[in-house]
Amino acid sequence: MSPSFSIKVYKQYFNFASSHFMIFENGTREPLHGHNYRVQIKGEAPELSGDMVFDFLDIKPIVREVCDSLDHKLLIPKDNTQLKIYTEKRNYIIETPDESVFSIPMSDTLLLPILNTSAERIAMYISEEIRKKVASKFNYSFTSLEVEVEETPGQSAVFLHREQL
Repeated sequence: MSPSFSIKVYKQYFNFASSHFMIFENGTREPLHGHNYRVQIKGEAPELSGDMVFDFLDIKPIVREVCDSLDHKLLIPKDNTQLKIYTEKRNYIIETPDESVFSIPMSDTLLLPILNTSAERIAMYISEEIRKKVASKFNYSFTSLEVEVEETPGQSAVFLHREQL
């Protein structure tokens, strides 16, 4: 087994307050509700560059930016085939399988490229956003990036992305 190093970052400001509802496989949905989500990340590398995996001063603003983009939004999984989403004036009209219809201002809604708004899928989305921003800004890729999203204290989901070697 080869050695590796990691950084773990969690700050009080790695959080966002958002609302969502899950669509279950049988077409039912849970009621619209919200969480005060908290995020922490762990990035790994096989070796150090400048005696660091990645500079804390560089990763913190990226995680904060991703969290801030989710803050005070209704999170909608645009890849969920059970939802019908269309626009009317400045609103998204969202029809669910149980025939509920939501009309929400676009400015209050974030359509995410995920299948559902579970903590697991949100963690996957956050991981992808962080990886894209780190690659774009620093031309860097962690060998693995773990993102934990806590919905409520003691209740969280983790997504782990490993680079193909």
